[in-house]
Amino acid sequence: MMRIHKVLVIAAHPDDEILGCGGTLARLRAAGSSACILLLGEGPTARKPDNASNFPTTVQQKAASSALAAAAALGLNDVRFAGLPDNRFDTLPLLDIVKIVEAVKSEVQPDLVLTHHAGDLNIDHAITHRATMTAFRPLPGEKELAVLSFEVSSSTEYTPPALATTFHPTIYVDIARYLPAKQRALAAYASEMRPWPHPRSHEAVEYLARLRGSQCGTEAAEAFVLCRGVF
Repeated sequence: MMRIHKVLVIAAHPDDEILGCGGTLARLRAAGSSACILLLGEGPTARKPDNASNFPTTVQQKAASSALAAAAALGLNDVRFAGLPDNRFDTLPLLDIVKIVEAVKSEVQPDLVLTHHAGDLNIDHAITHRATMTAFRPLPGEKELAVLSFEVSSSTEYTPPALATTFHPTIYVDIARYLPAKQRALAAYASEMRPWPHPRSHEAVEYLARLRGSQCGTEAAEAFVLCRGVF
């Protein structure tokens, strides 16, 4: 693995960051890298039931506390919340989302950016990818870095081939030693996890890591697509 000093994770919702790259974050942190996690969405407020006026506030508070606990389980403490409306990123001007990403980019100056895959079925995920790639467009004088996109179980794999580009990994990170840390971080999102055989169960998370590991000759791995890299 290349030496990475600063990592910026840009995710749409609390729990996406751990599902997509929790093991990689644990490995990078153990190697001495710092990491900032930018969560663009407010939490799963789109699930609001009828006659629940305080539901959005309660959900946002729980999502934020879960995100902080998950990061702490990986030894991280820089988590930022943009509070964009859940599953409604498409109602906002893309420029507004890009500006949020650009502001954090300017402060963090990352060597590595991890974000969603372009072809993800979830609209917030897909827009997060586009906003990230726009914010990190390769202008003269920009810092050399790599941008990788990750997969999020129960979302990325749902994209049919006719709708968008499906996820085909080009880079793998060996997380065999860090899979337990990823599972501990996911435990902070207990309300978002589901029983097996749901793809967002602890068992499915392990099986996917084992599958990705088998594809690159390791016991467990996380998979990514290289979107851009300047070395």
